[in-house]
Amino acid sequence: MTRNPAERQTERRPPNVISDSTHQADAQPLPRRHIVLTMGGLMLAMFLASLDQTIVSTAMPRIVADLGGFDRFTWVTTAYLVASTTVVPIAGRLSDLYGRKAFFLGGICIFLIGSMLAGLSQSMNQLIAFRAVQGIGGGCIMAMSLTTIGDLFSPAERGKYQGVVAGVFGLSSIIGPTLGGFITDTLSWNWVFYVNLPVGLPVVALFIRFFPNIRPVGRVHRLDYAGMALLALIVVPLLVGLSLGGIQYDWLSPQIIGILAFAVVMILVFVAVERRASDPIMPLSIYSNRTVSVSLVAVFLTGFGMFGSIIFIPLFFQGVLGASATSSGSFLTPMMLGMVVAAGLSGQTLSRMGGHYRIQGLIGIVIMGVGALLLSRMTADTSFGQAVAGIVITGIGLGITFPSFTIAVQNAVPPNLLGAATSATQFYRSVGGALGLAVLGSYMANRFATGLDDALPPPIREALPADQLAEMSNNPQALVNPEALEQLQAGFAGRGPQGAAMVEQLLTALRETLASAIGDVFLVVTVALAVSFVVTIFLKEVPLRTRRPGARVD
Repeated sequence: MTRNPAERQTERRPPNVISDSTHQADAQPLPRRHIVLTMGGLMLAMFLASLDQTIVSTAMPRIVADLGGFDRFTWVTTAYLVASTTVVPIAGRLSDLYGRKAFFLGGICIFLIGSMLAGLSQSMNQLIAFRAVQGIGGGCIMAMSLTTIGDLFSPAERGKYQGVVAGVFGLSSIIGPTLGGFITDTLSWNWVFYVNLPVGLPVVALFIRFFPNIRPVGRVHRLDYAGMALLALIVVPLLVGLSLGGIQYDWLSPQIIGILAFAVVMILVFVAVERRASDPIMPLSIYSNRTVSVSLVAVFLTGFGMFGSIIFIPLFFQGVLGASATSSGSFLTPMMLGMVVAAGLSGQTLSRMGGHYRIQGLIGIVIMGVGALLLSRMTADTSFGQAVAGIVITGIGLGITFPSFTIAVQNAVPPNLLGAATSATQFYRSVGGALGLAVLGSYMANRFATGLDDALPPPIREALPADQLAEMSNNPQALVNPEALEQLQAGFAGRGPQGAAMVEQLLTALRETLASAIGDVFLVVTVALAVSFVVTIFLKEVPLRTRRPGARVD
C-alpha cells in the first residue's frame, strides 16, 4: 500500500516528539516518581529564588553598618530585580528552542555562585554586583518553573500545580523577613546568602538525575543576539529610570528623561528587529492572540497594585498607627497567607470545574479591588483590625488571579511558544510592579507635601525653620525614626508646656496627612484594578486542552 508523505513523516518522528508548529499532541506520560521528584525540586528552587527577594530586607541595616554605602541602600534590591526581570523573557524563549533542563540547571548554579560571592562581599559595590549575578540565576529559575509545569501537565491539570507554585512565592514572602532577621542575629548577615548553598546543591543533584530533558525537535535554530541585546537595553534603563526617578533625581531631570527616552527608542528598534528575526527572542506573534494580549495587560495592572500594597502598608502601620518596624512587616503575613490559600484553591477550581479562567480572573480582580478600596478609606483613626482586613481581602483577590492568567496564556499558545508566553506573564508583572512603585511613590510624596502644607496650624509653621519644614514635607521621619522624634521634641523644649503641645499637634498633622496620602495611593490602585477588570471582560475563554504537549524526553 502506498503511503502519502505526511504518513511517512509521522512514522519517522520519534515518540514524544512534536514539530515546532504542532499545537497539540499526545505525549507518553512520565513515570510518577519522576514527576513527584521534579515538582519537589522545582518548588524548592523557586522557593530559594523568591525567598532571596525578601530575606535580605531585615539584614540590610547590619549590612550597611558593616559595608557602608547607605546612599546605595536600595540598589541591593534593585540590582536583583533588574537582572531577573531582564533575563526572564530571554531564558523563557531560549528554553523553547533548546529545552528546559540546561537553563534550569544553569540558573540554579548561577544563583548559587552569586549567593556565595554575595556572602563574601567586602564592599557595597561588590554586593550590588553579586546580587545582579543572583538575579540572573533567579530569573532563569522563575522563568523555567511555571513553564515546566506546562510541559509536565495538560492545561486542564495545570491549575492544581500553578496554584501551588504561586503559593510558594507567597510563602517565601512570609518566611523571608523573619528568617533573615533570625539568621542575621544568630550568625551574621553573610549567612543570609550562604544558606542557599546547602539547600540548593541537593536540588542540582536532584535535577541532574530526575529532571526530564524536555526539548523540541526540528530545524536548527539561529540565536537572536540582536534581540537579546536590545531587550536588555530596554529593560535595564527602564527599570533603572523608574527606580531613580523622584528619589535621586527629579522626574523631569535630564538624567531621568534621557534614560527613559533611550528605553523608548530601543523599544521601537526592538520591534523592527524582531519582525525580521527568524527565531525572535520575543515572538511578536503572541501579542496578536487576544487571550495572550488581554492577559498580559491584566497581569501588568495587577502587578502595579500588588507591589503598591506590599510597600505602602508597612509605612501606614509604622507612620500612622505607630507600630515598630518589625511588627509592621509581620502585618503583611495575613495578606500573604490569604494569597497562598486563594492561589491554591483557585488552581484547584480551574482544574476541577471546567477551567473558567476569565470568570475567576474577574472575581479575583473584584475582590482585590474591594480590598484596595477599603485601604483607600484608611485614616489616622483606622484600627489595626480594619487595616488587616483590607490587606487580607487584597491578598485573596491577588491569589485568585495568579494561576488564572498564567493558564489562560499557556492554553492559548502552541508548545513551541510556551516558554516565551509563560515568561511574558512574569515579565509584565515585574515591570508593572516597578512602574507601580515609581508612580505611586511619586504620587504619595506629592500628596503628602501638599497636604502637610494645608494641615499645619500657622503657629507651628512659623515656629519651624524653613529648611526643617521642607525636609519634613519630603520625609516624615519623625513618625518612624525615634532619633528624629527626639530632635524634634528638643527643638520645641524651650517653649515649655506649650512646646510639648505644639509637638503633639505637629505629629497629629503628620499622621493625618500621611494617612490621607496613602489612602490616595490605594485609590489610584483601585482605578488601575477597575481598568484591569474592564480589560479582562474581553478575555476569550477557550476550553482547556486535556492532553499534555508532546516533546522529546531524554
